[in-house]
Amino acid sequence: MKRETIEAKVIGALQDIAPEIEDEELSSDVPLRDQVDLDSMDWLNFLVRLHAVFGVDIPEADYATLVTMEDVVKYIASHTHT
Repeated sequence: MKRETIEAKVIGALQDIAPEIEDEELSSDVPLRDQVDLDSMDWLNFLVRLHAVFGVDIPEADYATLVTMEDVVKYIASHTHT
């Protein structure tokens, strides 16, 4: 899967949780939770949504590595096989 496709789907999943965000406002290297003001439950719902969209299991041990958009896109890219 192409990086652009992954990023678009990640943004879509994020907008499912926080519909007020604009994708052009997101920076790839700033913590996502800071950019869109997600609380812990929203963040967990976002990670569950990523699983639904990509079919990628994200173990709780990996949550701390998923901070920026770049982190999330790289993680998804390295765990999908399509």
